[in-house]
Formats: sequence, structure tokens, C-alpha cells
Amino acid sequence: MNKSSSVKVSAPATVSNVGCGFDIMGFATGIISDEVILKLTDKKGIIISKISGDGEKLPFDVQKNTCTKSIIAMLKSLKLDIGLDVKISKKIGFGSGLGSSAASAVAGAFALNELLGKPLSKYELLNFAIEGEKIASLATHADNIAPCLFGGFVLIRSYNPIDLIQLKPAENLFCTIIHPQLEIKTSEARKILGNTIPLKIGITQWGNVGALVAGIINKDIELIGRSVQDAVAEPKRAALIPGYYDIKNAALETGAKGCNISGSGPAIFAFSDNEDNAWKIGKAMKKVVDKMKIKNRIYVSRINKNGPKIIE
Repeated sequence: MNKSSSVKVSAPATVSNVGCGFDIMGFATGIISDEVILKLTDKKGIIISKISGDGEKLPFDVQKNTCTKSIIAMLKSLKLDIGLDVKISKKIGFGSGLGSSAASAVAGAFALNELLGKPLSKYELLNFAIEGEKIASLATHADNIAPCLFGGFVLIRSYNPIDLIQLKPAENLFCTIIHPQLEIKTSEARKILGNTIPLKIGITQWGNVGALVAGIINKDIELIGRSVQDAVAEPKRAALIPGYYDIKNAALETGAKGCNISGSGPAIFAFSDNEDNAWKIGKAMKKVVDKMKIKNRIYVSRINKNGPKIIE
């Protein structure tokens, strides 16, 4: 066990899909994080004693909460029967497209591992966090979970067995995110996609995925920008975000190196090669959303290389 009887962990917001990499790519941001406090108790069993920042939307039922579901899966695997008090502080908006449910699931598993003295590697924690996030998305995908846990860019080559490739981006790659204050449920956004795509669209998508990976590896931000295109999800999901193409065009016209939907939306991300440009792009995107009288927030950050961290 850890010397301390409690631990506080933060886990970052993430951008999944990155345009062309539906369900197989994502990266961690440095914008906002969910926080979880785990405390050992004398009474066996898990309780959630406090949830803040959720507008009373999250369940206190440990079987229905993404954070505690990942903890339960981990304890079951380790054959441990201990008492835990869980406090959850939500900073990442629900249905924002920024990996809110993934962050809570990762924070729970990461915090428990720390409390137990780190018996498991991050790779081993991955499947427990995925179990937690399943509650929200009703599907098995790790394009938010993996970058949240490992930091940086992550490519998921395979889900069975899970096989991840970590990619190191250029130091001067900045991400601008605009979050219109709307909620889009991941499960609903997945339903509109269908189960098949034409071969021609598949070929376009595969070319962009390959080029995006090459761009990240070669620190080629221009190539990254040309590759952040989505022939599969964007055409269908754009209708869920008011003024989406106007927001995207504003970003590109202001010099963005690629712009697309973050996860299921409504958050939209854009890349640039310096912080000044990143803020200019954000202001241009915000101007469009403000005209529609939709509340919104702009964020700018480099890629977060570290993932979750202990803050107490």
C-alpha cells in the first residue's frame, strides 16, 4: 500500500479521432482535467461520498459511474476486498467531445494504482479504464482513454489484443479548442454513423491516417494539417453542431493547420505552429459562435505529454 491513506489525481481532457483516426487516434491536452480523491476506509466496499461540478447529473451508484466502475474492475482482477471513499470533481463538460467520461475512468484506475503502491503498469490499467468508459459510450474504444492515460498522441493499432503506439509530436504544435456549451451524447453520435462505408471513402481515410502518423513522427505540421480530414464521421456529425463549417472555415482562413470535430463534438479543435496564431484562430472561431448567441469557451495548449498526475 501507499504510505498515505489517500491520494488525489487529475486526468486531462483529450481530443479523439483527430479527424481521420476514428476510434484509433487521440491526444491529451493541457486545458482542463477531472480530479478524483480516493481514501482508504475501515469499512469494506466502495462509496462515492461527493461529486462536484456535474450539475447533479452523475450517479452515486458505483456500478453506474465511470470512475468507480474502473476501480471495481481493477479490484476484482487483483482479488482485493477493501474499503474506499471516492470524491469526484468534474471540470470537463459532459457530452463536450473532450473525453469527460474517459478522464474520470482513468483518474479512478490511476489513483487506485497509486494507493496500492503501483502494482500495475499503465498498460495494465488501460483495460480497467476502458471498462469504466463503456458506461458512457456504450462501446469499446480507447481513443480518449489511451491518450488520457499515456499522454501525447496515441495510435491504437488493434483492440484484440490491445496494441498501442505512442507518437511524439513537435514541441511547437499547438491546439486550439472551442467548446460551444452544448451537449452531444457519444452514444447518440455513434448511432448516426451506420456500420459500413464505401471502399472509395475507406481509401481516402486510410491515406489520411497514414499521412497524419507520418506528419507527427516527422514533426511536419504542414502534413499534419493536410491530413486532419475526415470522410467518415465529420460529414454526418457536422449537422449536430450549429454553424460547424462556418467555424471550421474561420479557423482555416486564420491560418489553422487543419481543423475538425473533437470526438463526437461539439468541441472543435485546430492545430497551429505557435501560441500567438493559436489564440488568433480561437478568436476567429469564437466570433462565429458568438454571432449564433451560443455560450462557448476557447482553450489553447501544447500537447500534454504526461497524462494523469498526482496533485496531493
